[in-house]
Amino acid sequence: MMKYPKEYLDEIKTRLKVSTVVSKFVNLKKRGKEFVGLSPFKNEKTPSFTVNDEKEFYHCFATSEHGNIFDFVMKTQNLRFGEAAKYLANLAGMQPYMFTKQDEEREKKWKEYCLIFSQYVEFYHDELIKNETHDNARNYLKERNINKDQVKKFKIGYVENNPNFFEKLRKDFSEEVLISTGLFYFDEKKKIYIERFKGRLVFPIKNISGQTIALGGRIIEKSDYLAKYINSPETPFFKKGSNLYNLDQSRKLSNKLDHIFLVEGYMDVVGLSKNGIENAVANLGTSLTDRQILTLNQFFDDIIICFDGDESGYKAALRAAENSIVYLKPEKQISFLFLPDKEDPDSFVNKNGKDYFLNFVKENKISIHQFIFAHYKKQTQNNPSSMAIFDKKLRLIANTIKDEYIKKYVLEYFLEKISELAPHTNLNKKFNYVKKVKSLETTKKYFNESKSLSAIELKEFSFLYLLMNNLELMRENLHLIESVSLFTEVNKQIFSKILSKLKLDEKLTLKDLEIDKQLIEKIDKFAPIKYILGKKNKNEHEVIGLLDDINRDLNSYNLELRIQELESKFSKDLSETTFNELKELKKKQNIN
Repeated sequence: MMKYPKEYLDEIKTRLKVSTVVSKFVNLKKRGKEFVGLSPFKNEKTPSFTVNDEKEFYHCFATSEHGNIFDFVMKTQNLRFGEAAKYLANLAGMQPYMFTKQDEEREKKWKEYCLIFSQYVEFYHDELIKNETHDNARNYLKERNINKDQVKKFKIGYVENNPNFFEKLRKDFSEEVLISTGLFYFDEKKKIYIERFKGRLVFPIKNISGQTIALGGRIIEKSDYLAKYINSPETPFFKKGSNLYNLDQSRKLSNKLDHIFLVEGYMDVVGLSKNGIENAVANLGTSLTDRQILTLNQFFDDIIICFDGDESGYKAALRAAENSIVYLKPEKQISFLFLPDKEDPDSFVNKNGKDYFLNFVKENKISIHQFIFAHYKKQTQNNPSSMAIFDKKLRLIANTIKDEYIKKYVLEYFLEKISELAPHTNLNKKFNYVKKVKSLETTKKYFNESKSLSAIELKEFSFLYLLMNNLELMRENLHLIESVSLFTEVNKQIFSKILSKLKLDEKLTLKDLEIDKQLIEKIDKFAPIKYILGKKNKNEHEVIGLLDDINRDLNSYNLELRIQELESKFSKDLSETTFNELKELKKKQNIN
């Protein structure tokens, strides 16, 4: 068997939690730090199968099966190692490794690439800490409240204004390979190689497995012609939209914390970390991409986007909201946190400390759909034309959402909020927003008008008709009717009276029930079951069969009502608990 490179397999393991892989085949429930479920290796009623994401293994107490994600897929899906690796690479969003000449060539280049970055980062990190001529850089960090611990933790370095590290590296690597890293470029006028990050503090950008693949650079002196921040250019091994600063460290916290802060800059990540908030990543100077969202969702349930409290931070947040709502999933949340004007996460947490910051988050974060609605509402005037544009925009945004469940509920949320803006107008009609509520009002006033009876009342009449005309049979089969739910108030009262009389264990006639004569006449007149029974009395077996059918219909209606209630609740809170309850009810509904 051809051997996969260790780095390739390590990256698959890093990108995929064991619970993510296992839950594709086993229904898992969280219990403390672990997940439990029924063993996939043995039929059992009590769960003996556990998954531990922190230790990266599964264990089955019933069969002693134990291993990592590769073992699990091979054993449960009966695959060879190569097939399991392909399946898992695909799940992790990685290219399959094909063992071609190109793959081998790429692997060789990758090792050189990592080696160059490793030496580069190490050299300039040492320079920042040890070189006495770099007081300017150290003073800048002091002003920004960044101490030596943070410098070491994030391997921050400083590249002087006239560096010559290129010459040192050229002894071991070709010019072509050095240029491919993006650390250097050739100056056509001077005919020399220039270091891209000269005169800057450098922040190593690592891939998910912890290898440095790029740098971010920050100038320390004010300049009118230099960009404040620059990142490495894209290279064969670094794609801005697929990586996040500090993801390699923060992902390790996902077993303890369910949320991650997404901030704009390296300094924000470092500042939060210094104040004890380690679960933060920064995007790399681009709009938020689907790859970044999907990667964060792999580890965290709630992404809290926290950009600067100025206008450009707000615009970046809006772009992030419209890009990322597309990938919203029922069990995942995306929230936004807006800081006071002129603050960024770094300055805000340094000024106020960890506890204040976390409290501020709790009280001020808003869900993605609430933010989008609030933003466009601010731009809307209360006139038909403006409202129509508002409505159209929100529908377009909701329709970009890929998950059908979320799409439905976000749209419902938007439309319900629009209808609330002008409750005394005909806006509800104008926007085609109709609240889904089935009428359960009883119709006492209209005894002789069948049109006024709802479908559920007619179904209840059939149920009561069967009971009243088969009292002895019902006493013998109390278990079939005891747990039935009715919905209209009058019918509920009639049913309750019949049930209590049947439980007295005496022979009963219709008269003994003491039910208003008018009500009995109404049931007798409108119960549809009467026409199925016909004039001929059915035998007991047939009556029980009909009763069973009606019970099933009433039960389905009850389910439908509960589903509607939960759908409405879910459209407001988009919570995982509500969604899971909804999923269970829908499953029951399909079985019924």
